[in-house]
Amino acid sequence: MVVRPGVTIPWAELTLRAITGSGPGGQHVNRSATRVVLTWHPGRSAAFTPAQQAHVVARLGGRLESDGTLRIVAGEHRSQQQNRAEALERLRGLVSRALVVPRPRHATRPTRASVERRLSDKRERGARKRDRQGPADD
Repeated sequence: MVVRPGVTIPWAELTLRAITGSGPGGQHVNRSATRVVLTWHPGRSAAFTPAQQAHVVARLGGRLESDGTLRIVAGEHRSQQQNRAEALERLRGLVSRALVVPRPRHATRPTRASVERRLSDKRERGARKRDRQGPADD
């Protein structure tokens, strides 16, 4: 499965299982296995360089199960083929977003105007608090 140019997940690494759905739908949903469960282990994937693999595992960390597998369940559609396509598309989107490396932020100095604004606000707050106090007892 092509995630983006240069990154292809081998089909052998993906496990697709069809199960019966749940919720409303009557006999159709109870009897036909249209819901699709896709599992994939990004930590064992041969699709990435070691750096990409570490980045993907870190970015998908909250979605991974305890054994390190990613589980995607698709059951919105009535047909198994549509749910399979939906699960694969979700996987493609998740992995392509996880591969994006954010640009590092370069620290900049605050402008003179922002420093002056902050200090004048501090002076005003201090004066407001001083004005709330009663006269000093001598």
